[in-house]
Amino acid sequence: MHGKPPDETTLFEAAVNHLARYAATEAGLKRVLARKIDRWARLQEDEDVDAIASAAKSAIPAVITRLKSANALNDAAFAASRARRLTGQGKSRRYALAHLASKGITAETAAAALADDPERELAAACAYLRRRRAGPFGEAPEPKILSAMARAGFTQSSAKQAMRLDREEAETLIKTLQM
Repeated sequence: MHGKPPDETTLFEAAVNHLARYAATEAGLKRVLARKIDRWARLQEDEDVDAIASAAKSAIPAVITRLKSANALNDAAFAASRARRLTGQGKSRRYALAHLASKGITAETAAAALADDPERELAAACAYLRRRRAGPFGEAPEPKILSAMARAGFTQSSAKQAMRLDREEAETLIKTLQM
């Protein structure tokens, strides 16, 4: 045998170490802990490894509950933080919702973190244009940029509105994202 089998204590320590380095959701942390158990099981030569690994995986929900009760794991806080970051980077609300869903955030939690605010969406579109050096920030061909913005999840109306702004208005809108 290589190393002792993972139990609730070692899984809790692994989870705390992971959370000290990375922001995580419940679903993401469950995947991390399950992979840790799977790595341990691959190194074993016993026949009863599957039973031990299954018992270890059954301890994961208790670890998650313990971390949630200590407020070390909070999907709503993760969603709010990630939503602010993505919007500030010029990502659309649709993109941010899809990203949060891929991280295991429920639709209700994601919607609460990303209010349907047309002004914020316009500011994100301006940040996107600044990053792409288009619209008020450059000379890229409008049809090409509008297509790229559509692929990035922006509505046609918000994309066209952002393209028509002057540079000073666009910069002012982008600054509202940092507040």
